[in-house]
Amino acid sequence: MTALAALLAARIAATGPMTLAEYMADCLLHPQHGYYATRDPFGRGGDFTTAPEISQMFGELVGLCLAQAWLDQGAPTPFTLAELGPGRGTLMADALRATRGVPGLHAAAQVVLVEASPTLRQVQRATLKDHPVTWADGVEALPDAPLFLIANEFFDALPIRQFTRQGQAWAETVVGLAGDRLTLGKTAPTPLAALSHRLADTAEGDVVELCPAAAPIMGQIGTRIAARGGAALIIDYGDWRSQGDTFQALRDHRFVDPLAAPGDADLTAHVDFEALAQASAPARASRMITQGAWLERLGIGARAERLARGLTGAALQSHLAAHRRLTGATEMGSLFKALALYPSSFPPPPGFDA
Repeated sequence: MTALAALLAARIAATGPMTLAEYMADCLLHPQHGYYATRDPFGRGGDFTTAPEISQMFGELVGLCLAQAWLDQGAPTPFTLAELGPGRGTLMADALRATRGVPGLHAAAQVVLVEASPTLRQVQRATLKDHPVTWADGVEALPDAPLFLIANEFFDALPIRQFTRQGQAWAETVVGLAGDRLTLGKTAPTPLAALSHRLADTAEGDVVELCPAAAPIMGQIGTRIAARGGAALIIDYGDWRSQGDTFQALRDHRFVDPLAAPGDADLTAHVDFEALAQASAPARASRMITQGAWLERLGIGARAERLARGLTGAALQSHLAAHRRLTGATEMGSLFKALALYPSSFPPPPGFDA
């Protein structure tokens, strides 16, 4: 049993079962034993690999997309270039490198990373040592300026609550105890106003997940963009509307039991893009698009071909595999989706439809 498992078991024994949201929050962000507080989980030596770690092309195209949106809005100066949950800082480093030739952009940009993990802040500081960067604990601490924001695989790590339909009511999934072992159970079913609209498109036994923390974050981003200008790019795995049990744990690039070793595995759930779009008002939300289609619209094919010209052998094969992984219909290309926020007085960022 991990140290965190013992703490959680003691709490449940004293106060009763906890929601998945409470469990996820402790597993990921407990100050002493939380997953993100204690390690760098990214890349081959970690537990999972994100798109920026797969290929420089991803961060380059994200950066150029935001740069064009900045130009389309009249190149406001100064502005905030922010990233939520920036991992190792790889995406931001690639975006800054790709945009260094855009006149005035770097001089106008204040780069802010929203990061809760002290461990990852140190990694980001090393990755971005050649750029002036500041850190914020949350979206509410971002500067009051036009906001151009990136959130790649951020919302999937926010704690969720999970409900199973029973008649016209919903039973919530909770973490309890069987002896001294953590186990999943369900509460008694009760009607829920927050899920009343889902009675029309669900049946007995269907599972729906809610992410309580997502709406306030999206609301703050949308309010800032509508008032001050800017754009937000949201890229994550999920779909337009939540349905099904997507709560999962990943360790050493493999799926594992999410209750087996609290604090030692990454916990995530699929993102409900419809909920994100609805919460972003008064900013406009684009149509959702698959990551593969979006990257193709931004020109990843031409960029991949250009990079391939200087490669041979294993390096070339690795590059081609990275391109396939980012865009392929059976890989990240269709599982991952993208959504953009933007002011109603301007067009959506490149690659997106209004």
